Amino acid sequence: MIGTIIARKAVRRAFQALSNHDLEGFMSAWSDIGALTYPGEMWGSGTYDGKPAVSDWCRKFFEQYPKIFFDVQQIAATKIFAFTGTNVFMVHWNIYLTNKTGREGQNSGVSVISLKGGKVIKVKDFVFDLGENFRLNWGA
Repeated sequence: MIGTIIARKAVRRAFQALSNHDLEGFMSAWSDIGALTYPGEMWGSGTYDGKPAVSDWCRKFFEQYPKIFFDVQQIAATKIFAFTGTNVFMVHWNIYLTNKTGREGQNSGVSVISLKGGKVIKVKDFVFDLGENFRLNWGA
C-alpha cells in the first residue's frame, strides 16, 4: 500500500509538471521504451513510441497550449498492495487550457498509466469530447 501511495503522489506531480510546462520533470518518470497513445484525428493523435518521441509530442503540446491546468479528480490503482513499482493507474482529470491563438478550452478524460519498475512504460489517454471544440483547440 505504501508503494501505491508513493506512486499516486508521483502521478499528481507528473500532471503538475504538465501544467507547468516542465518537460524535464514530466519525462523523468518515463522509461526509455515508454509509449503514449493520444486519441482523435489531428496532428497530435496517434501512438508515440520511445522516450524521445513522447518528449517531442510534449514539446509540441506545450507550444500549442501556452496555458495548461490539469485538475486531477481521481486516481485508482489496479494493485493497491504493489511494492515493486509495477502497477496500472487510472487518472480521471479535467483540463483547462488556452491555445497559442488565445482560444480557451476545457475537457475531461482518463489516462491509463502502466508502470514497470517505477517507470512509465505506457500511457493511453481517453478524452471525453473529441468533437469540433477539441479539434479547434488543437488548431485542426
